[in-house]
Amino acid sequence: MKIPLPQHIGKYPVQREIGSGATSRVYLARDPFADQDVAIKVFQFDPHADPLEQRMTFKAFVAEASLAGKLNHPHIVDILDAVMEPDHSYVVMEYVPGTTLEAHSDVSTLLPLHKVVEIIFKCIRALEYAHRHGVIHRDIKPGNILLSESGETKVSDFGASFQQRPAQDTTQVTGVGSPAYMSPEQIRMEALTQQTDIYSLGVTMYRLLTGRLPFQASTQAGLSYAILNTVPTRPVTLRPELPLLLDAIVMKAMSKEPAERYESWLEFGKDLSQAFVSLRLAGDSISDSERFNKLRGFPFFEDFNDVALWELVRIGAWKAIPAGTTLIREGEEGDDFYFLADGEVDVSLAGKNIASVQPGGCFGEILYFSDRIHRRTTTITARTDITAIEIKAEAVRAATDACQAAFNKACMRVLIERLVHSNQRLAEAA
Repeated sequence: MKIPLPQHIGKYPVQREIGSGATSRVYLARDPFADQDVAIKVFQFDPHADPLEQRMTFKAFVAEASLAGKLNHPHIVDILDAVMEPDHSYVVMEYVPGTTLEAHSDVSTLLPLHKVVEIIFKCIRALEYAHRHGVIHRDIKPGNILLSESGETKVSDFGASFQQRPAQDTTQVTGVGSPAYMSPEQIRMEALTQQTDIYSLGVTMYRLLTGRLPFQASTQAGLSYAILNTVPTRPVTLRPELPLLLDAIVMKAMSKEPAERYESWLEFGKDLSQAFVSLRLAGDSISDSERFNKLRGFPFFEDFNDVALWELVRIGAWKAIPAGTTLIREGEEGDDFYFLADGEVDVSLAGKNIASVQPGGCFGEILYFSDRIHRRTTTITARTDITAIEIKAEAVRAATDACQAAFNKACMRVLIERLVHSNQRLAEAA
């Protein structure tokens, strides 16, 4: 049912609707006294709705309303006012033009590493401040973190939060939080500390770095089981160029046992600061967009849609390799393989050159299709300076079905072309 746009909400003239959910709508309005734009979240209390849902909606309103004027931090959306009226209740918030981090949570839209680290660091500062004021968010996820048009970070939506007070029962309330980002202790309905937010921010960081969630399932029960019992694929497996320190930070933040996570936001931020310094020292390299466009121009990737190709860009490690370097040696074990972006390599067998690979070609991929690691059958040496994308078989096996299917089809086409070429050479030699 379409709800007509109200002209006013209290003293605030309404300009347009900017968001909606199951229990609330958000409007852009104008504060006539402060002469500034504001965002107003109107909570919808339906007397015919499920009583539990109504209680949850009311709790969300009270949680946000109770924070009005209490959390004043540059990386937290200000809650300016809260009003309860007979037919509806609403909170008035700082308006942040921009988008949420959901817009940068897919493999095709990921932010640069240094920007992700900067955002997470600002979230750490904001949540540490909230914790010092007795507030635990309980629903940290990309959709609740805003990125303004000027590039600033703001944590929003404290509707699931609680404030710690002496003798207060802080046990998780059923239905509070977003399932994929819930900590194991949230699922187990245990008492919560700041470490539940540390876990959720770790999952958010995982998503922003890889474009994937650490745990996925088709049912709520399956997702809960995975969060409680399954070890997630390490981020560096899905994106090999990630600094190992970043990989370790994410995995520690997402430890299943709170005692194994960061003990405090300060400890979390200290490690992240080291990662930020390392990224700055590493300097700029070719952008992911340039890499994407480079691969898009090769026939090998014609069966990849954009999302699958972006995923391959992430899981491949791009390397500049000088002429004369041996990348694969006959008789050695291994299951990683390469795609040649620039330059030329020689293929030899028993010391005799048998072929060469030009830009757009791949080599070493045959062992990807094996169930176990086998020995190499040829030697690959860089004839010129080359740019090669090293791809771990493990990373492809952990990729999405769409990426794997496109890769398998491309490799099969290459193998057929090689077989045809070999038959032609045999026929010419006969």
